[in-house]
Amino acid sequence: MATIKAHINNIALSHTIFDLPFAFMAALLASNGQVDGWTLFLIALAVTSGRAAALAIDNLADLKYDKLQPRMKNRMMVRGIISKREALTFIIICLLIMVVTVAQLPPICLKLLPLAALPFIIYPFTKRFTGFCHVVLGVAIAMAPAGGWVAVTGEIFSLPMIILCLAIVFWMAGFDVIYGLQDEKFDKAHGLHSMATEYGAKGAFQISKFLHILCIICFILVGIILHLSWIYFLGVAIATATLIYQRSIVTPTNFSQITQAYFMRNGIVSVAILICTWLNYI
Repeated sequence: MATIKAHINNIALSHTIFDLPFAFMAALLASNGQVDGWTLFLIALAVTSGRAAALAIDNLADLKYDKLQPRMKNRMMVRGIISKREALTFIIICLLIMVVTVAQLPPICLKLLPLAALPFIIYPFTKRFTGFCHVVLGVAIAMAPAGGWVAVTGEIFSLPMIILCLAIVFWMAGFDVIYGLQDEKFDKAHGLHSMATEYGAKGAFQISKFLHILCIICFILVGIILHLSWIYFLGVAIATATLIYQRSIVTPTNFSQITQAYFMRNGIVSVAILICTWLNYI
């Protein structure tokens, strides 16, 4: 039987840094800095359990490809440490936790849950037919701040929330495009799709740059619309500097710097903007 540690490794729990900070940020913005601790706990549990299920679904769906990809040789399911049945059980448990948690939030959250869950369920399969799979991943991650906002306000349509979610879509899609550059040959050989397979490494790199520019514009617009202080914009500046640095060490012909450290460094964006959003209200 697989251990809890193996399942944590399988879902890359540390990658929660890409969505949970933005869920907290949305809750802070929606409540004007007055969100209570219990709501934040419920948001954290819902996002973490939902994301865990999503990663397990992704790994299960891609298992036949991961077994052929040398870069994935250490994954728990590839090594046989976690069986398909154990992965399915884990997914069901995580989904149940998510549903029960979301049920403690305003009723509208539970009603919207199927819609919010749809992107992360279909994402693994979009690689089979479209290079825009990176955007679908971005939409899936953006469900975290959308959920955080709705959990506090109960409102579905809010201009700042929509712009914030777009910022996360562009941010995530932008760096996922770069991360996917290293798999261009493998993806083409196995009938998988990405921006790199559709537009080549150079074209994908430029698309990623455009997405990151849109991301920063959206973050700036959120601050302007909500009349946030200079501290928030400091966070945006740190995020901008991080993205510029990340892009400076990778080229369409040199992927040597696309390591796990490179991947995790993108989390500086979410953490910096969350911290500066929180400081804005102190």
